[in-house]
Amino acid sequence: MFTGIVEEVGRVVSFEHQAAAWRLVVEAALVVPGTNVGDSIAVNGCCLTVVALAGNRLSFDLLEETVRLTNIAQVGAGGVVNLERSLRPDGKMGGHFVTGHVDGPGEIAVLEPRGADRYLRVRYPAQHRGLLVPKGSIAVDGVSLTVVEVTEGDRVNLEFDMLAKYVDRLLALRAEAAGGPPPAVPVKPIWQN
Repeated sequence: MFTGIVEEVGRVVSFEHQAAAWRLVVEAALVVPGTNVGDSIAVNGCCLTVVALAGNRLSFDLLEETVRLTNIAQVGAGGVVNLERSLRPDGKMGGHFVTGHVDGPGEIAVLEPRGADRYLRVRYPAQHRGLLVPKGSIAVDGVSLTVVEVTEGDRVNLEFDMLAKYVDRLLALRAEAAGGPPPAVPVKPIWQN
């Protein structure tokens, strides 16, 4: 479990296909102390397990499904990724509950300054429209929208609000049991396709 409050930006050292999986090596500073093999780190919002540590480098193995659903392959060596250690039971809850299970890709449509703020507009897969509500939560590359700052790059990892996913699923199951299509939920999302 994570909060969407990124601790640091790490640098990708390498991302290579190996016999059993893709190996991602990231150089970091803040998240390395106290991290052990087997710990979970959110990398651009994707929960990954540390499989090796060497100095200030963390190594992770990614399966094909993870590579397909995330933007990690597009970052490339020398690129940067958002890093967050998993939430400790005694830790502060600053953002919102983020599982690190990326729902799919989004695409940055607009990123521009507006006064002291930045305006961010993200295209998302149409099937997730019902999961967006005003004042709801979403993680973009692992960042809770309350603290969004996006660096260059068009493709981002999206994780929709956990409660919205459960409500969506329950409504669909209820409609299926009643023999009809799921009810249309009127939503005015923050982002649109």
